[in-house]
Amino acid sequence: MSIQVGDHLPEATLNTLNNGVQSLSVQEIFAGKKVVLFAVPGAFTPTCSAKHLPGFIEHLAAIKAKGVDAVACLSVNDAFVMQAWAKSQDVPEEVLMLADGNGAFTQQLGLELDATAFGMGMRSKRFALVADDGVVKQLFVEAPGEFKVSSAEHVLGNL
Repeated sequence: MSIQVGDHLPEATLNTLNNGVQSLSVQEIFAGKKVVLFAVPGAFTPTCSAKHLPGFIEHLAAIKAKGVDAVACLSVNDAFVMQAWAKSQDVPEEVLMLADGNGAFTQQLGLELDATAFGMGMRSKRFALVADDGVVKQLFVEAPGEFKVSSAEHVLGNL
């Protein structure tokens, strides 16, 4: 069963690259903050690179103007891939690029995607959530092959 509105985010460790690999606990990322977290099946993949991440970059100021403290991008990739993707997409430092390298956090959320048929292994479903102090307030999970409800525009319209 996947995480639901009203649930607390599970504790896990995610990584980012900042003068070497830096481990961040879910508690560190979400405690006392309103955070928009969006997840992509993979860095450098077509929809993720052409639409999903760019939308959150484009609408970052508007999202933050709605009282959001932080915006974070999650993928089942390693921190080095996430940093390279961030550089290639001119991601501002304000967007936290989070690596869930082994997919442990994604599995705890119940939002894993079996992409082995495409040679990609286990990944994350495409989704976005809004959490306040680690409690899920809104959750937008895409149907397979879709890109609608997890877009920056949709999230912004529902803040």
